[in-house]
Amino acid sequence: MSERHVRSSVGLKHWLRAVAAELGGRAGERLCRKLSIAAGRTRLLGLLEAPEVPDRAPRVLGVDEFAFRKGLTYGTVLVDVETGRVVDVLPDRTSETFADWLREHPGAEIICRDRATAYTRAIREAAPDAIEVADRWHLLQNLSAAIEKTCHQHRSCLRKHLEQKEPAPEPPAIDLPVPELPRTPLVERTRARYADVHRLLDQKWTISAIARHLDLDRKTVRRFKTTPLDELLASAKDFGIHRARLLEPFKPYLNSRFTAGCTSGTRLFHEIRERGYTGSAQAVRCHLAKLRQGTAEPVRADIPSPRRITSWIMRPRETLTDQEVDKLLNVRIACPDIDRAFALAQCFRDLMVNRRGSMLPEWIRQAEQDVPAPIRSFAGFLRQDLGAVTAGFTLEWSSGKVEGNVNRVKTLKRAMSGRASFRLLRTRILTRP
Repeated sequence: MSERHVRSSVGLKHWLRAVAAELGGRAGERLCRKLSIAAGRTRLLGLLEAPEVPDRAPRVLGVDEFAFRKGLTYGTVLVDVETGRVVDVLPDRTSETFADWLREHPGAEIICRDRATAYTRAIREAAPDAIEVADRWHLLQNLSAAIEKTCHQHRSCLRKHLEQKEPAPEPPAIDLPVPELPRTPLVERTRARYADVHRLLDQKWTISAIARHLDLDRKTVRRFKTTPLDELLASAKDFGIHRARLLEPFKPYLNSRFTAGCTSGTRLFHEIRERGYTGSAQAVRCHLAKLRQGTAEPVRADIPSPRRITSWIMRPRETLTDQEVDKLLNVRIACPDIDRAFALAQCFRDLMVNRRGSMLPEWIRQAEQDVPAPIRSFAGFLRQDLGAVTAGFTLEWSSGKVEGNVNRVKTLKRAMSGRASFRLLRTRILTRP
């Protein structure tokens, strides 16, 4: 079947449109070339047409932003949460644009969103009867950030508890790893090159002849001639290793000596060099500078990082190992504020999983009394958006399908690098293969 004044049959045009919708321009052009079909990327993209946007919004509407250029310009994607399909794409994320769209497309009864205030303002202006649902994942993310700030603020509690539990230790013995040469290509090449050079030297070859034969510089051949194999292998083993990795086994010793009052970088460098350190003095001075600034831990004991403690608190109990459970218990014993944050986080997660939105006001009341400041601030934000948060804790709807479509938008943007104008990007987002 064909039409007048067209370059291809209706069937071929349908196939090309499917290829363009699935792969886009360049990738579609490569596939057409494999199939011996004459179709360039511009023609393939020209076949795409954005479908008409329905006059009415879906009953359950999801809204979220995506970045054209991260930190600079953003757009808005609107999704039918019940079907998971994109309804429309807006050129910005302002409340005015979204409010205009809601007025032109009435019918949304439930709107799933994140904590963005622009979307909240637009919904209240243009669709005041719609039920707002705050996304549960973003709520957990906000709580996690508050707990991590709490752990940052109470590092001194953990340090003080550990100092009371253990007496100040003597500078620890340095337990260096067993010297073992890795089976890396560089080490194996060094070993083979050393054998070739010395085999030819035993045959009375000159350095120049060996260099020409092995395609090496004469200085390299001379170094392989005069340097023992052990030194060459050690140099090959350490090649490319960052100086911080060389210093890592010696950091407990440096921290303990620094705490004891020895702050001379030169002196400490000579001390650890006698104990087997092969790195530079500058790496030692940089570590001591971090100790003076407080950005490195000036104690020997291993205190969990705030992010790791937050991970233990936010993860379900059954996913933690016995060792992680014991460490979390020690942290809770050391700091009552972290223990309070742990109890509130467990209760918050229980309310979310079991859809107990009616009990959320009581949780907020408890979180606003005698708790660390980050948790109290988080509870205040929940109170300001109580209706949407309660709906998120009660209804089954969430922004999960919206986030999935945002990830698809990111994939399309990367595949269309250099040609992703808003019109073309919107067409590809709305055109589902």
